[in-house]
Amino acid sequence: MRSTKMKKLYGVTTAMITPFDDNDKVDLQAMRNLVDFLIEKEVNCLYPLGTTGEMFRLTIEERKKIAQAVVEQANGRVPVFIHVGAMLQSETLELAKHAYNVGADGIGVVTPSYFSVNNREMEEYYTTVANSVPNDFPIYLYNIPQLSGNDLKPSVVKKIIERCPNIIGIKYSYPDFLITNDYLQLNDGKFSVLHGTDRLFIAALAMGCDGTVSGISCVFPEPFVALYKAFQEGDIEACRRYQKIANQYCETLKCGANMAYFKEALKIRGINGGKMRKPQLDLSYEEVLKLKQEIEKIEKCI
Repeated sequence: MRSTKMKKLYGVTTAMITPFDDNDKVDLQAMRNLVDFLIEKEVNCLYPLGTTGEMFRLTIEERKKIAQAVVEQANGRVPVFIHVGAMLQSETLELAKHAYNVGADGIGVVTPSYFSVNNREMEEYYTTVANSVPNDFPIYLYNIPQLSGNDLKPSVVKKIIERCPNIIGIKYSYPDFLITNDYLQLNDGKFSVLHGTDRLFIAALAMGCDGTVSGISCVFPEPFVALYKAFQEGDIEACRRYQKIANQYCETLKCGANMAYFKEALKIRGINGGKMRKPQLDLSYEEVLKLKQEIEKIEKCI
């Protein structure tokens, strides 16, 4: 039975990769194994099918299968919020309803992408999505303007949440702490804000953010989990130490600019990260060898 209280994202919310097999099919068993790996490493929430999950390279049916597999495998052990933003509004609505029906704890929705939208269009888009699901089903906005091409201004978010009680927070993936602070003031300071810049996790927590939506934590969750625990315990020196380790992994994995690094690093750890979907290619032998050396170098210094 679904909880009557809306859950929210917090702590280390891991943005999951999508593994493909040798035949360019989604490897659902690898996806399920990744869920178990991340939960065993004590991440707080799971966030599949976002940027890290190569959302726009997946068909609607593939996204539905992945969403159901992640929800089933998590089996209530951690909250699962499915990212449902799509290029077509009709597909976003379809995926939102599907996420609700398969038992997800909530959804995330990226802004419209590539084509410019104005503030009124942005407001109406999110209002339509929010009204397509029950008003007790939580929704996070997702603003990543450097990739989507559209920025979600705090003034527009204010109007959206006044109309939509189930829009409870935002994932903000641009390193602008002035805008982050503006988001944090919304709804009398009750608006949930998670940052997507892994290298600023400690700073985001200090500002009052609920956590991070982290792609790097899909591969190396340990320093992020340790940082969050240390922050809860008030051990700032430990937080700084773990942030430094997390930043080294961020640099090694190119800060999420190419998911091929995530997938190969998972393989180095003994987890099947699968292959890339073209036009992106898997790393070359030389690139994999260099990646192994860089990871070994970090681990020797920990």
